Amino acid sequence: MARIAKNKICLWYETDAEAAAHFYASIFPDSAVNAVFLAPGDYPSGKAGDVLTVEFTVFDIPCMGLNGGPAFPQSEAFSFQIATDDQEETDRYWNAIIGNGGQESACGWCKDKWGISWQITPKVLLEALAIGGSEAKRAFDAMMEMTKIDVAVIEAARRG
Repeated sequence: MARIAKNKICLWYETDAEAAAHFYASIFPDSAVNAVFLAPGDYPSGKAGDVLTVEFTVFDIPCMGLNGGPAFPQSEAFSFQIATDDQEETDRYWNAIIGNGGQESACGWCKDKWGISWQITPKVLLEALAIGGSEAKRAFDAMMEMTKIDVAVIEAARRG
């Protein structure tokens, strides 16, 4: 029997938990689809034999996708924050999510086609905010004007 994680994130999908898990595993390192479980009987939003849950990891974080039907849509109240090293990595993740039916939002946030929110956040921005003071304010003000974060603009803002 596989090791059962003591704690994991459970994400509610209408019907596509398996497709979402495979997508995440295809774009993020240290990510995988670990197990797919079929419903042993009928349930409110599905039938026996349908995919009920999918266990997967995103950057080594254990997750479970639950195909629970339309009762609970996703919102920005939950998001994954991915700390990126540079513009290339920022662009790669952002473009993968947006290019696969996702939507842009503000300040480095986007949603995938299943409604899960992602913060694609360069480390240079996180470092500036952690420093505080005028450097943080300049970086924050620059970020507030962006959809996808532009590393060069954040670096320039940090320098003043």
